[in-house]
Amino acid sequence: MVESLSKMPRRIAILGVGLIGGSFALALRQAVPDVFIVGYDRDEVNLAAARQLGVIDRGTAALAQAVQEADLILMAVPVGQMPLLFEQMRPHLNPAAVITDVGSTKVTLVEMARAHLGEAITRFVPGHPIAGAELSGVRAAHPDLFRERTVVLTPLAETSSMSYEWVCRCWESCGAKVEQQTVERHDEIFGIVSHLPHLLSFSLVHDIAVRDDAATLFRHAAGGFRDFTRIAGSNAEMWRDISLANRTVLMAELTRYQDQLTQLSQWLEERDGAALEEFFKRARDARRRWQEER
Repeated sequence: MVESLSKMPRRIAILGVGLIGGSFALALRQAVPDVFIVGYDRDEVNLAAARQLGVIDRGTAALAQAVQEADLILMAVPVGQMPLLFEQMRPHLNPAAVITDVGSTKVTLVEMARAHLGEAITRFVPGHPIAGAELSGVRAAHPDLFRERTVVLTPLAETSSMSYEWVCRCWESCGAKVEQQTVERHDEIFGIVSHLPHLLSFSLVHDIAVRDDAATLFRHAAGGFRDFTRIAGSNAEMWRDISLANRTVLMAELTRYQDQLTQLSQWLEERDGAALEEFFKRARDARRRWQEER
């Protein structure tokens, strides 16, 4: 029973040993030195690197072996892979195992979890750490990645309070600050402040990359271009899955953004410098306030 959970997990399964999964493993190992961590990954080379770096104690490409004795399962694979993993791991779960994830979208994921986890849905605590870097892979993992960062948990109506409190405690032991939201509000917020910026960044880089003079343009790109396009170096598979999973929010936000671009185009055509300056000032001031409040 979940009610018999110890204060902290003793055996963890990390499904997807990359930047986020690896950093969680390293941070939790500092908090619980005797924890045993099993890594599951489809990339044997990555698993070998994770073992060599001390991120995991054992690696396996067999999902059943990874989860069967785990009391905490962290799903750190692209969200598109999670539904199949829910289905495949369900028969092999420890009856007390608590399941959480690090996915950037929640509504579609929760639908799939309800369809495949059965009674284990009461031990599922959807999560999303607001941390990361343009570099990916286990070699980029760091135990301080989540320190002073926010982790959003979106417990379901079915989620047991013990499971929620346990996952919350684990993240706090990694140095994170936990915030709770509904799955719907989560996807709306991050569609606006995370998913949309990624689409725009990818779009700008792609637009330049397909031009005949791309090499010349990239050679002259400097700090502004680098800052705006940093996130275009992110994992393509992961962002494909995120974009499709949150497509309803993204389509609405892209339309809103296109309307703003149309307005900018109109001001340029009309040589309306006053409107442009006021627009830039409002954006600049908003960003400065945001930076000051962080």
